[in-house]
Amino acid sequence: MDIIYKVVSSPLSYILPFLFVLSLVVFFHELGHFLVARWCGVRVLVFSIGFGPELFGFNDRSGTRWKVSAIPLGGYVKFFGDENAASVPDAASAAAMSPQDKAVSFFHKPVGARAAVVVAGPLANFLLAIIILAGVALIAGERTVTPSPRVDEVVANSAAQAAGFEPGDIVQSIDGQDVHSFAEMQSIVSSAAFRTLNIVVDRAGRLVTLHATPTEDHGKAVLGVKHSKITQNEVKVETVGPFDAIRYGVEQTWMIISGTLSGIFGILTLRESASQLGGPIMIAVISHQVATEGFVELLKLAALLSTSIGLLNLFPIPLLDGGHLLFYAIESARGRPLSERAQEVGFKIGLAIVVVLMVLATKNDLVKYVINLFGT
Repeated sequence: MDIIYKVVSSPLSYILPFLFVLSLVVFFHELGHFLVARWCGVRVLVFSIGFGPELFGFNDRSGTRWKVSAIPLGGYVKFFGDENAASVPDAASAAAMSPQDKAVSFFHKPVGARAAVVVAGPLANFLLAIIILAGVALIAGERTVTPSPRVDEVVANSAAQAAGFEPGDIVQSIDGQDVHSFAEMQSIVSSAAFRTLNIVVDRAGRLVTLHATPTEDHGKAVLGVKHSKITQNEVKVETVGPFDAIRYGVEQTWMIISGTLSGIFGILTLRESASQLGGPIMIAVISHQVATEGFVELLKLAALLSTSIGLLNLFPIPLLDGGHLLFYAIESARGRPLSERAQEVGFKIGLAIVVVLMVLATKNDLVKYVINLFGT
């Protein structure tokens, strides 16, 4: 019975949270495209959550087919005049359209209208994140965590180990400057590579002075201590009103955006490892872990994922929304669209980039998770 339970229930505990988070994010992304397209007078043929064969669906009064498809790794909105789900126009069909058909064709809309439809998807992702985070703050309060300058772990062969740091030490001051948080300690250390620091720590009620010389790792000064255990005293929850909740949602969404951009820049400049990239398996594993902490935490994960997907879709890579916006910008500057051949080459390059990223992310996922999850 235990074996049956593990085989049946364990996969569901990963799949269901994953489907909830990803479907919510994809739905709002495509809803952004859909609503602005309708507002601009574009006929929408298909609104799909997922790719591949249709599982179930229905037609609305405007003739749009709303459906859920078999492969739940994204979604699309197909407009009248599109050749495929990537909104690549069918030039031959577009040229043969009647005036009535051209009036509702995405391909024949002004470049500004097409750009508005495309950018609406990522903007809907950002809006979803703000709504989720603001709603959580309004209901549960604004939660801030200020880790104390307590050492929970000393990294082997680090400057901290050489200086004599021990788990449980609480940093009081560095070179005479009082330290009140772990972040404050990191800030002081970050500008002191290869410079010996006099660090006073509280060790079980006794003040001890240590002499540590931070080393450098990927261009950053590091001491080699970690703070991994958050105590109740380090968590502060404040009740907030509607306006403060919205402010909090915007601030947190911007923090996710800036953090994501910083991470991507670090990978591109080889300061960060590409092994941190993850794909569907990583999302499933994290969704499972977060779901065990409660529905609110799962919503926060959806906000994080929504922001990241919205941002990545704005990258100027053909096949993504940012690639379409790049083509529209060129069209606006030239006064006419790029040739079919140029757009075709662009989409092939974009597809190659996306495939490479997917393969890399999947490889990372397999290395990190699959052996750990199913190899024991």
